[in-house]
Amino acid sequence: MTVYQPEGALLLTQENQNAMKSFAALQEAFQSQRILEARALVCDNAHNLTVDLGCMPGIIPREEGALGIREGTVKDIAMISRVNKPVCFVITGFEKGPAGEVTARLSRRQVQEQCVREYLSTLVPGDIIEGRITHLESFGAFVDIGCGMPSLIPIDAISISRITHPSDRFYPGQAIKAVVRSVENNRITLSHKELLGSWEQNAALFHSGETVAGIVRSSESYGVFVELTPNLAGLAEPQENVVPGQQASVYIKSMIPEKMKVKLILVDCFEAVYRPSPLRYFLSEGRLESWRYSPECSPKVIESRFEEE
Repeated sequence: MTVYQPEGALLLTQENQNAMKSFAALQEAFQSQRILEARALVCDNAHNLTVDLGCMPGIIPREEGALGIREGTVKDIAMISRVNKPVCFVITGFEKGPAGEVTARLSRRQVQEQCVREYLSTLVPGDIIEGRITHLESFGAFVDIGCGMPSLIPIDAISISRITHPSDRFYPGQAIKAVVRSVENNRITLSHKELLGSWEQNAALFHSGETVAGIVRSSESYGVFVELTPNLAGLAEPQENVVPGQQASVYIKSMIPEKMKVKLILVDCFEAVYRPSPLRYFLSEGRLESWRYSPECSPKVIESRFEEE
């Protein structure tokens, strides 16, 4: 059974590298229509991609570059943006040039069609899947969910703790887990916050009396919100000259499950740039029908439900 992964997952595997050691190995991959990956080197002025196959060059013609290019529903930026990055493909044939040099003809579109037909079309809301962040916009994060096929995590679905931009949580190239939020007209939208744990699961990582690291997410007239984990924030007393994005050290004064509150004392606040900590997933596989963030003792209910259309 073929496993359809985000582009880049196959590139350094031994099987993929062995398929490019010789012309004979590439011919075998052609006969079996094995999905391969290699680095795109050039996108010419006609938007054809030249790919480094090691023992010979490969060409992905413009119309074979992505599902939707031929139909006009996908723009040529889908080709341009792949330069210097891995691309998936199957070999569709070989051509000899005037001097006898051999070039492989490749199709990324065929791989994406196969991915949609055999994998993406089977997904339903609640399915937990793997993805890779491709780029970030103010409204959300775009994710490769298989063979370069894109999906979106809206900014409000990234985490419980509010962020000003997806770059507060993600970076391009990052491997993540996500949950299918909806499937409408073959367009898949994702969510992420459900995999980062409930209030109780995150609160169990901390104890009253500890001084811990945090990030300032907002400074209001009534207090400063400090993120302890992506799905847990606390409130400290108001303080001047505190701005979102600053690093903080905070003393945990108390934790109140029924109100989902963490009361903090701001010990220090300062400017520093740290690479985001690796995401901790409390759920990483299977399927969710529903998820509740709030504790059972809380009268306020925060939950997600995943229902098939």
